Amino acid sequence: MDRAKDLARENNDETAEGESIGVVEFRLSNEKYAIESRYVREVLPLKELTAVPCTPPYILGIINVRGQILSIIDLRVFFELPREAVTFATKILVLSSNEMELGIVADAVTGARSIQLEQMQAGLPTLTGIREIYLRGVVGDDLVFLDAAKLLADKQILVNEEVEE
Repeated sequence: MDRAKDLARENNDETAEGESIGVVEFRLSNEKYAIESRYVREVLPLKELTAVPCTPPYILGIINVRGQILSIIDLRVFFELPREAVTFATKILVLSSNEMELGIVADAVTGARSIQLEQMQAGLPTLTGIREIYLRGVVGDDLVFLDAAKLLADKQILVNEEVEE
């Protein structure tokens, strides 16, 4: 009985040390990215994409997800990264908040895990420009942690133009 209490106490000490956060990891142009899993509604294969004329180049198009039309954003274009060919591994991460839902293209989804917040660094000098705006932090040497709340709240991503007839 005492051993069980000691083990339970040790486990509680580990969780008290640092807060962790669940993330979904994915690749964009041979770089590793993560986004908080609470914003990822689902992961879908990239198929049946419909291009939308007169939209910015980072709007890849729209898809129908069980009757809901979602805009698909190509973060590679948005972040000025090289584009890769669409393959079987290419996925759409459907991001969701109270205000907005949209999909982002990932060259591949590599997994999900928990990250200790104390492992997160402010950023890297190579992450400048538009990527820096949506940066929440960097974990280790190469995992860029994006701020999904900023992405979903950014009015620059919205395309809401009316065309006069």
